[in-house]
Amino acid sequence: MKRLILLASLLAMAIPTFAREVSGVKMVDTITVNGKQLSLNGMGLRSKAMFKVYVAGLYAEKISRNATEVISSDQTKQVRLVMLRDLSKSKISQAVLEGFASNSKAQMPKLKQRLDQFIAQIPTMKEGEHLVITYNPGKGTTLASPAGERITVPGKDFADALFSVWLGAKPVDGKLKQGMLGA
Repeated sequence: MKRLILLASLLAMAIPTFAREVSGVKMVDTITVNGKQLSLNGMGLRSKAMFKVYVAGLYAEKISRNATEVISSDQTKQVRLVMLRDLSKSKISQAVLEGFASNSKAQMPKLKQRLDQFIAQIPTMKEGEHLVITYNPGKGTTLASPAGERITVPGKDFADALFSVWLGAKPVDGKLKQGMLGA
C-alpha cells in the first residue's frame, strides 16, 4: 500500500499542473530558472485593435500585485510571450522601443546602446512560438528566441526599463498589465 501511495505521489509530481489559461495558452504554476523556483504571478492577453497578439506570463521568485515592486525588485523574474499571430521583427522591435520611450525616456541615453543590442536579437515570430525574457540579478537580462539564440544584456537599469514596457506607468496594454499582476 505504501508503494502505491509513493507511486501515485511521484506520478502527480511528474505531471505539470497548469495554473491558468488565457486565450487557449496554458502556463504552469512554477518553473525553475538557474536553480530558483519562480511562481506564475499572472498572465494576460496583449491585443491591438481587434486582434489578439500574444499572451504574456510573468514569473517571479516573490509574487506581488504591485507593479513598482515587481519592476524594482532585484529578484529572478521572467516574462514568457506566446505568439497568437505572426509578428515581424520590425513590429516587435517598434513596440519595445515605444515601451521604453513611454516609460524610461529620461534613461534612454544611458540605455540606448544596450537597447540596440537587445533589439538586434529580436526575431520574426510565428504563431505559437515563445519568446522568453529573464532577468537574473548580477548577470542581466537574457532574451531567448525559438531558434535557441540568446543574448544577455547587463544592468538592472535595463531590466527595470524592459519590464516597464509591460508593467510601467504607461504599459503597452493596460489589461495585459493587470493580468500579469494577477488582477
